[in-house]
Amino acid sequence: MRRLSVSFFNTSICLLLIAHCLLATSCSVTKQISKQANRILLNDSAIRTGHIGISIYEPATNKYLYNHNATQYFIPASNTKLFTLYAGMKYLGDSLVGLRYDIETFNKDTSISFEPTGDPTFLHPDFNNQPVYTFLKKNSTRLGMNKDFNFKAQSLGKGWAWDDYSDDYMAERSAFPINGNLVNFRLRSDTIHVFPELFYLKEFSGISSWNLFDYNLKRPFRIWRFKDQNFYNIFYSPDGTRPKEISIPFKTNEHDLILRILENFFGSEIGKVMNIGNYHRYKNIIYSQPTDSLFKPMMHRSDNFFAEQTLLMASNEFLGLMSDDKIIDTILKTFLSDLPQRPKWVDGSGLSRYNLATPQSFVYLLNKTKNEFGLNRLKNILPTGGTGTLSNYYKKYAGSIFAKTGTLSNNCALSGYLITKKGKLLIFSILNNNYITGATPVRKAVEKFLVDIIEKY
Repeated sequence: MRRLSVSFFNTSICLLLIAHCLLATSCSVTKQISKQANRILLNDSAIRTGHIGISIYEPATNKYLYNHNATQYFIPASNTKLFTLYAGMKYLGDSLVGLRYDIETFNKDTSISFEPTGDPTFLHPDFNNQPVYTFLKKNSTRLGMNKDFNFKAQSLGKGWAWDDYSDDYMAERSAFPINGNLVNFRLRSDTIHVFPELFYLKEFSGISSWNLFDYNLKRPFRIWRFKDQNFYNIFYSPDGTRPKEISIPFKTNEHDLILRILENFFGSEIGKVMNIGNYHRYKNIIYSQPTDSLFKPMMHRSDNFFAEQTLLMASNEFLGLMSDDKIIDTILKTFLSDLPQRPKWVDGSGLSRYNLATPQSFVYLLNKTKNEFGLNRLKNILPTGGTGTLSNYYKKYAGSIFAKTGTLSNNCALSGYLITKKGKLLIFSILNNNYITGATPVRKAVEKFLVDIIEKY
């Protein structure tokens, strides 16, 4: 009994010493990161003109190594896509639902009624395999499209800059995206090729109108769209350019326009099917693409359109309707109800300056996403050093950082995962708002700070 007591006493002492050493090490790391943050970030001439929030967390020890304004709210820009990614991974499975349909027979005549699902990959140039298009083309003479799209969102998000409507990064949201909801103008010799080609037809009057047919394409030009209609104008550009390709979002106008584009593709009329008020009526599904093949470009090039449609698809699969408002509210009340600070989350892409979130909430979200879906999957989806939106940064640290950037004028963000030289996994979020310089000096200061952590810890 006496020997057992001594042994137990010695063991307890050892455990206390180990705990003390770990605590001392943790405190030392925290002090070192704090010093580096002050030296590299907080006193940087560019960052000092604005506001910065920083949170660095070590999952293995369940400890924050450093926090600065970590519970304060910032405009996260495209870091908002991390929330959207979580929603997509939660609800969309491993393959995208590209179409729902039913086959009906009446007096030996077979018809196929279908409804869209918000899938943005339909006839998108990133995706060569097009199972939905193949199915529709094969059955084009007996198609009917449901008049009710279950689309309960607006074509443009809350707080989006209205004067960006003709820029390709702000394509409209819709129930049945086609070619990323863009009209592509490609200059070949002295001819403009247009896709979808319906927008180039002279007889397509009332929706689209041009002076493209008579313009001398040997001169420099620009193409411009009227704000609220598919009226495109080509005009002389004094800057001396003849662009090889221009992509401009089209005004979706929903059902009738989509029907006309599809009918132009297939050369046959498509009927309209009345809604019977039962979302589950369409029992048959065509899957379009592996889900991660959408998520990867969404994060690597920060594709706003893919992000918006991902949120609408998640809503459609879980709620039976496409509503960004409803799916955001649902997720925040359920799976993300325990975020340290509830974000103001209003869109899928982060185009809106109404979005607000804290560094700690991003750290929590990234840790939760890792725990639920695995770090290896996230390493494939997020850009690493020298790739995607990190192509000009962390070039020597591919495999040591996996992160999402975010940029709006006077605001930039970076949140993600670090793997240090000693093999430690850290989760970080650095949000910068309201600086008056360009984004480059801010990004370089953040890079220097994070590289220092990778190298030393």
